[in-house]
Amino acid sequence: MKRMNCWKALMACLVCVVSTTVAEQADAQRPVVPGTGIELLGVADDFEDEQWRYLPNNPKSTEDIDKNQRGPLGKSSNGRWYEGIKRGHPDVVQRVATPPGGLPGSQGSMLLRSKFTGIPGRASGTMHQDDFICNVHNRLRRRIDISEAPSVTTRIFLPPVAEWENRSGPHFGFRLGLETTAMIEKEVGLFKRKVEELGNEIYWPGMFIEFESKDQTGSENDYAYLRIRSNKNGGDFRGPQITVTGWWTLGMSVTPDGMVHYYASPGVEDLNEEDYITSQFPYSYQAERMRTFFYNICSADDGRRWSTSFIIDDPKVFLLRPKGGIQTAGRSTRTQR
Repeated sequence: MKRMNCWKALMACLVCVVSTTVAEQADAQRPVVPGTGIELLGVADDFEDEQWRYLPNNPKSTEDIDKNQRGPLGKSSNGRWYEGIKRGHPDVVQRVATPPGGLPGSQGSMLLRSKFTGIPGRASGTMHQDDFICNVHNRLRRRIDISEAPSVTTRIFLPPVAEWENRSGPHFGFRLGLETTAMIEKEVGLFKRKVEELGNEIYWPGMFIEFESKDQTGSENDYAYLRIRSNKNGGDFRGPQITVTGWWTLGMSVTPDGMVHYYASPGVEDLNEEDYITSQFPYSYQAERMRTFFYNICSADDGRRWSTSFIIDDPKVFLLRPKGGIQTAGRSTRTQR
């Protein structure tokens, strides 16, 4: 892995921002290290199948911009990934050889890259993002109850800094799809009067790789860090600095109290307690169910520059307390210390 210019701080030495209040921490359950428990089978992917293909069914959906879903949506040949109907999929979804330093024995990984992250072929000059969603809840035929203490881990390869899109802002996201019961605004009646009532609220906490280009900031060096979504007020906040490129391991877990726990570490080793970043109730929500996890690819959408090329490998879903009727690997991957 190549060290970013003049970045001397090691991740282990960083003081991460933890915005949970003392009262929240007192009420919260002990964080679960992502990867603890039993691995679910039939979801996520290792990309080792040489016949792995993505069927884009272009043009992609841009419902968030112009209300155009442009079906049929893209999907992978193994049924484990699909295009997000809201923002569409990355322009390039391709199985590639695993870069050096990856997981032992891994031969295949997944490349995600985009140029037009907005409306296909129509540059906006405004940053947009694409979604790439794991088909967890459909393959399980149910949502995961938070009492099962789910977690997700993934490996991600960050290319050398010279190969990043030269743009300050978010470049990549790793996020969960969670549900809770909350007051939701709805339109009713002929005149679409807005009312609030209890309903199922879907929200998407996660981690973004944020880049500050020295060409735009005027600083001596480029800078990158993890941005956490979100605190109890719905605001993102700065997490640990990214001091090296190459392989990283990211993970999130949700404990039965509905709290989200965030972890990250350089390299491909399993996460442990030392990789802890923060614990949050994003938007003041307490999660009740987990639907899925997904990735974001961001770009300037200027029709010229490609997004930074990120490579994903071996995402996995784990349950600490799995309920019946679900296929697992049948063995515990880690015990809590």
